[in-house]
Amino acid sequence: MDDLRKHLVNLLNMEGAHIDFDDAVRDFPAELRGARPPGAPHTAWQLLEHMRLAQWDILEFSRDAKHVSPDFPEGYWPQSEAPRSDAAWKKSIEEFHHDLSEMKKLVSDPGNDLYAKIAHGQGQTLLREALLVADHNSYHLAQIVLVRKMLESAAQERA
Repeated sequence: MDDLRKHLVNLLNMEGAHIDFDDAVRDFPAELRGARPPGAPHTAWQLLEHMRLAQWDILEFSRDAKHVSPDFPEGYWPQSEAPRSDAAWKKSIEEFHHDLSEMKKLVSDPGNDLYAKIAHGQGQTLLREALLVADHNSYHLAQIVLVRKMLESAAQERA
C-alpha cells in the first residue's frame, strides 16, 4: 500500500493526536446516552447516530451510482434523543465500525484511483470522500467527548 493510502487509513482510524472512536464510546453510561447538557445542541446518541448515518451515506455514494442520499438535514439525524435500548446503542457502534472498515477497504485498494472523479458525482473523488469521513468523524467525536465530560461533571456536582 502506498504512503498516501496508509496515511488515509490511519486518519480514518483516528490515530494520532485524537482520542479514538472506541475510547470515546466505551462504557458510556447508559443513563447519559440520551441526556443533553445545558447549552449543548445534541445528546451523545444523536451524535453517534449522526456520525453513523453520514459515514454510511458517504461510503455508499463513493461506491454505488444508484445510491440515494437521505434528505438533508433531517435524514442525517435520529428522531429520538436517546437510544431505544442498550442493543440499539451497540448496533449503531457495530454499523459505524462496519462502514468505516468498508471505507478503509476502498481507500486501500490500489485498483481505486484516489484522484479520479466519481462518475456519478459532481467533481468528488475518493480522496475527497475519505477526507470528508475523517473530518466529519473527528468533529463529532470531539462533541461526544465534550458531552460526556459535561454530563459526568454535572453528575459529580450533584453527588
